Amino acid sequence: MTKISPDTVKLLCDLHGGLSAQGARDWAAGVAASPDRFGTRQGLDLLTAGAPPDKAAQVAREVDALAAHWRDGLGDRQHSADRLARLREEIAAQDLDGFIVPMTDAHQGEYLPRQAERLAWLTGFTGSAGMAIVLVDRAGVWSDGRYTLQLREQVDGSLFSLHHITEAPPHDWLAAAAAGRRIGYDPWLHTPDGLARWRRAAEKGGFDLVPVERNPIDRVWDDQPPPPLGPVRPHTEMFTGRSAQDKRTEIAGLLKAAKADAAVLSLPESIAWLFNIRGADVPRAPFPHAFAVLRADATADLFLDRRKMVPELRGHLGNEVTVQPPDRLGDALDRLGRDRATVRLDPASAPSWIAERLTRAGAVLDRGADPCLEPKARKNAVELNGMRAAHLRDGAAVTRFLKWLDGAAPGGQVDEMTAAAQLEAFRRSNKLIQDLSFDTISGAGPNGAIVHYRVTAESNRRLEPESLYLVDSGAQYLDGTTDITRTVAIGTPGAEMRDRFTRVLKGHIAIATALFPRGTTGAQLDSLARAALWQAGLDYDHGTGHGVGSYLGVHEGPQRISKAGGGIALAPGMIISNEPGYYKEGAYGIRIENLVAVIEVEVPGAEREMLGFETITRAPIDRRLVDPGLLTRAEIAWLDDYHAAVRGSLAPLLDEQAAAWLTAATAPLGEDAAGQ
Repeated sequence: MTKISPDTVKLLCDLHGGLSAQGARDWAAGVAASPDRFGTRQGLDLLTAGAPPDKAAQVAREVDALAAHWRDGLGDRQHSADRLARLREEIAAQDLDGFIVPMTDAHQGEYLPRQAERLAWLTGFTGSAGMAIVLVDRAGVWSDGRYTLQLREQVDGSLFSLHHITEAPPHDWLAAAAAGRRIGYDPWLHTPDGLARWRRAAEKGGFDLVPVERNPIDRVWDDQPPPPLGPVRPHTEMFTGRSAQDKRTEIAGLLKAAKADAAVLSLPESIAWLFNIRGADVPRAPFPHAFAVLRADATADLFLDRRKMVPELRGHLGNEVTVQPPDRLGDALDRLGRDRATVRLDPASAPSWIAERLTRAGAVLDRGADPCLEPKARKNAVELNGMRAAHLRDGAAVTRFLKWLDGAAPGGQVDEMTAAAQLEAFRRSNKLIQDLSFDTISGAGPNGAIVHYRVTAESNRRLEPESLYLVDSGAQYLDGTTDITRTVAIGTPGAEMRDRFTRVLKGHIAIATALFPRGTTGAQLDSLARAALWQAGLDYDHGTGHGVGSYLGVHEGPQRISKAGGGIALAPGMIISNEPGYYKEGAYGIRIENLVAVIEVEVPGAEREMLGFETITRAPIDRRLVDPGLLTRAEIAWLDDYHAAVRGSLAPLLDEQAAAWLTAATAPLGEDAAGQ
């Protein structure tokens, strides 16, 4: 394993008075365990503050080497047999017959720090949703429809049986396979709601669920990274539009109304929003890993590793927020129990470890949604204006990319990795960019049919003539988060491609133009996006829309558009994606995604308060893929109006050649092309 050299250890001890040699190694390792560009680069600034440039560069080289070592150890199926055997030995040593391996961490995050990539380490699967169950005599891996192909490619089917998580639920599999057995689980990695489902499976299958004190994977993962130490910084009111004190007062008022004395917060996005801070502990999202206790008097304890705090953070947090080490959380929960406090805890997102500790200590659990979720989702005017500005700059970058692609791809020399890198380069010319908002999905031909495809050196394909190229991408700007998908024709598209694309476009327009009374949920709107596909016997296996944060997560709840139901009533200020699609396995994928903001709409003669959507994404939609004969006059008018708005807003941000290309790419389809 790559080590931190003695010279670097001495330098860090000298820079940070009182730091022990082990403390220096731990800090450097924590920086290396942070996401590469987002966390490691920023973490090095704190770690080497005051060091001469040549010494700082030496530290950076050693930290980068350690980060690369850990990165290369994940997602490699060639080690799965050995790792599975070692895990089974540890399971047996803990007097267990099996263990549940969810893809999550103590914060229930979509994006995981390297320390929590247990499923990838064990199985090689690197998708964003999945789980495994390991028994002494068999093992299985599950994911959803987005990753069916990826699961087959990355996981050794001779070691693990592969399953669709809804068609063959893991709870049913375990209930049928584990009668009389002791099945372990890590209480930090399961929510109370999630654990309740496993308990029902245990009752049905006649097995015992056993909490473990230390995750058995952590015991056999010899070179497991430590918790990340990405810096935590203030996020100013220039971008948030509200002070942290104002937010704490609002949420404290909600607690009082619910007759709760305090709330325990575990979601990093809620903590980031509430305290107006941003972190760098996970890839592609500015999340700080921390826990918080907010009391009904608006004071709070923030459980945060002080090594992550930039100097100005203490003053930003103020006197009503006490920063404590993360290992003091248990003591704080015990104090709430001794006070017989009523504590709000979200059973859908908090670790069951917290619920169990509070209950044992004597606290009264108020099981309810994280009180920050809905206020965070309803963006204020400053946040909305920031999102609009971010999308203009982002749209200009995407347009430059599409122009470049239009000229470069027909020659057959552009591949998926080259295209993704070029798009990122255009985005990084913007001074407010912090990172991408997720790994770019750059899918050529059949790879575009893999909904959450991630290009690798092995899967990398050229963009070939007479094919489709799907690119789903976004960025994190200080004033907003973007997410956009465009499907591009490389050469001349076939009739079937144009038919499918136009049906997807019809669904996109149906959502963009929808009017609905206040109180409507996204589930009630979802069928609008699918109707044109359903008429041809087609569909897609993902939701139509997810919430998006304001320089926070690119996937934000609780708002969504999905036929699966759930979610809450859409409300003004919420940002949500509009992304119907179609995927032909082995051939091509199609998706058209813009972000929309929920707005109030004046409808003449309306008897109810009506809402609608404002499309805030600005980038051309490939007209070559549109079959005007399938569109109504109203749909053609929407596309022409959208393209006029794109042209008018982006042209001033482009050079002369790019502006000319955009003018041609957004030319009106023409009224006489309308179908019936």
